Amino acid sequence: MFVRIYTDSDGQSHFEDLTVAMGQPGRSPMQAAVGISFNRAEPGHFMDWHNAPRRQYVIILAGLFEITIGDGTKRRMGPGDVLLAEDLIGKGHTTRTVGNETRLSATIPLA
Repeated sequence: MFVRIYTDSDGQSHFEDLTVAMGQPGRSPMQAAVGISFNRAEPGHFMDWHNAPRRQYVIILAGLFEITIGDGTKRRMGPGDVLLAEDLIGKGHTTRTVGNETRLSATIPLA
């Protein structure tokens, strides 16, 4: 699953399902990135309302991750799911590690 989270003119974060264009041989075009970091969060870890610090991909490697936006909509993401975080302003979102497994993710800031 590829999901984008962004801020609309209403100042609220919204979800958008993305389809990634794949060229030949089944690869997306190269995107400029600044680096990569790996993050670990224990079950139950919660981050209250916050914005993405920059445009970045978050790729879930292990565990489950739940994101909640201002209208109460929640999305759960697991291993192999990709989030494009672009809600840089406005109310933002909350995140929670759900289930019994430690969440491991890779964060890739975009240039």
